[in-house]
Parts: sequence; C-alpha cells; structure tokens
Amino acid sequence: MDYKEAGVDVEAGRAFVDNIRNLVHSTFRSEVLGGLGGFGGCFQLPSGYEQPVLVSGTDGVGTKLKIAHMLNCHDTVGIDLVAMCVNDVLTSGAEPLFFLDYLATGKLEKEQLTQVVEGVATGCKQAGCALLGGETAEMPGFYQVGEYDLAGFCVGIVEKSRMLDGSQVQLGDVAIALPSSGVHSNGFSLVRKIISDQGLSWSDTPEVFGGKTLGEIFLTPTHIYVKPVIAAIKAGFDIHGMAHITGGGLPENLPRCLSAGQGIRINPNSWQIPPVFSWLATTGDVNPAAMYNTFNMGIGFVLLVPPSQSMEVITHFQSQNIAACIIGEVISGSGEIVGIPM
Repeated sequence: MDYKEAGVDVEAGRAFVDNIRNLVHSTFRSEVLGGLGGFGGCFQLPSGYEQPVLVSGTDGVGTKLKIAHMLNCHDTVGIDLVAMCVNDVLTSGAEPLFFLDYLATGKLEKEQLTQVVEGVATGCKQAGCALLGGETAEMPGFYQVGEYDLAGFCVGIVEKSRMLDGSQVQLGDVAIALPSSGVHSNGFSLVRKIISDQGLSWSDTPEVFGGKTLGEIFLTPTHIYVKPVIAAIKAGFDIHGMAHITGGGLPENLPRCLSAGQGIRINPNSWQIPPVFSWLATTGDVNPAAMYNTFNMGIGFVLLVPPSQSMEVITHFQSQNIAACIIGEVISGSGEIVGIPM
C-alpha cells in the first residue's frame, strides 16, 4: 500500500502547483523575493515609510461555496476570498501587499482547483497585491467528493500616523456609501434555505433578474474596493473612518469604525436597494430587521469624511463609475445605528 492508495496523489499535487505557477507569478509586485515553491513567501517592505504598520486579515467564503459546488462553477469564489480579506485590511487605511490562500479538498481535481486559483489571482490583481503563496491540502474522507474549502490571509501596510482606528471620527462626519455588487459573501445560509424551502432551482430565471439564473445572480463575486479607495487617500481626502459591510450588515459593521460616544443616523431612502434583496425579502418572507442584520442591502463599503469634502469625495468615485452617495452622518450615541430596521 502507498499514499495514493490511501487517497492522496502526491504527483497530482505537484502537477497542480506547476499548473498554477504562471497564475501566481502574474500577480507579483516588485517587492516579492523569490518564486513559488519555497517553504515560505518572502516580501520586502516598500520604501518611503517612516513608521510602517503591518495590518493583517483572514477570512473565508462561507457557504457560498455550496452553490459553486452544485453548479460546478469555480472561477469567481477566489475573487470572493481575496475581497473578504483585502476590503477588511483596507478599513485601516492600509494598502494590501500580499495574499496567501489555503485550499482543502477531498480529492485534488486539477481543472476545478485551477479555476479557483484563477479567481484568486484575478482578485489579487484587482487589489494590487501579490499572491505570495498558499497551501493545497488533499484530505480524503474529510470532504465530500467534488467539494473543497477556502481560506485566505492578507497583509497590508500603512504609515502609523495615517492609520485609521476610530479616533479620527468626528460628530457631523458624513457617511458615504460605495455600492455592493450583490449579496457578496455573507448571508448564504439564509439564501440557500430560501431557495430550498421554495422548491426553486439555481437554474431558475425570475423575471426581476432580466434573464439571469439564480446561480448567476448569487455567484456574482464580491466587489474589491482597494484601488479607488487608496486613490482617494493618495488624493489627500481627509477620510476619518471606513467600514467593510459584511456579516451583520450595516448594524454590526458601521459601529466598528466609530469612537466612543458616537452613533450613526442613516437615511434608508438615500440609496436604491438592488432587486436581489427585495426578491429575497419577498420570496423568503424575511422581515426588514432580519434583512438589514443579515445582508449588506446594496452597500459594500462606507467612508466617513468631513461634510466640507463630501461632494469632492463623491465626485472622485463617480469619475471611476462608482455610484457613491451620502447615506447618513455621525451623531452622539453609544454605537447604535439610527434610522434603519433593527
């Protein structure tokens, strides 16, 4: 008996690494030292920082992967993985430098997992960070045939004096929202329950989605906000705080960028909620409070800026075809969000 008979194909693993080598190299920045295949990835810190602070973040894709498995569509979830990590790191004002992934599967299927890594590489290019390395684990008996799990880890950098930690936020600051591309990567246990309980198929095409299938709608990858937001920082806008709207929606994530004694008043009529959320609420009979506490409701990222700069910031994003809009302001409080169903 050998390792292959036990379910682990070492040669297939080596072939897979060779297969993705060019994908990984296509993401490299000038600071990357060495190539793929070492025991660790090496990255030289960029020059120009007086007190550089490294900011790290880790995340996964969640049960959205179940849809990818069922539809045998694997080229977008890697983008989701990168987005969930780099958008988090970005909220500190940090520029993502490099990313590592962990991919675990019951049986290594080269074509399937190459699609996954293609998505990871695409996400890294969108974020401007290097795919520095990763791990592919073949674990027979641990995962269902054809299924895999993903996790990722990102490191970014910011000048210590410019790091956002909530202390810069002031009463009266304006909340500017950047739209999401859809459900992103949170709330999929509820999405899948609604689809299942209603006897729907991922190939169904509800009229509201203009001919797209439910699978296409819900596999839309998470938007990556890094490049336009970093451009806004470099343009000199006085950004006081930022929030990535993930699990828990606006109620859970907006308070994370505030100082003590602050809350946010939100005007729920200030942005257009995408049809996917109205469809979920109606189809699943989900009440408004549960919707806002589960989904991003069309808002993927929020910046807090002084009122005097709000229109300039909006113009900056609109010039990049990002429909930014004012959704509220910072008020006195204790971390609560006023104006939306709770």
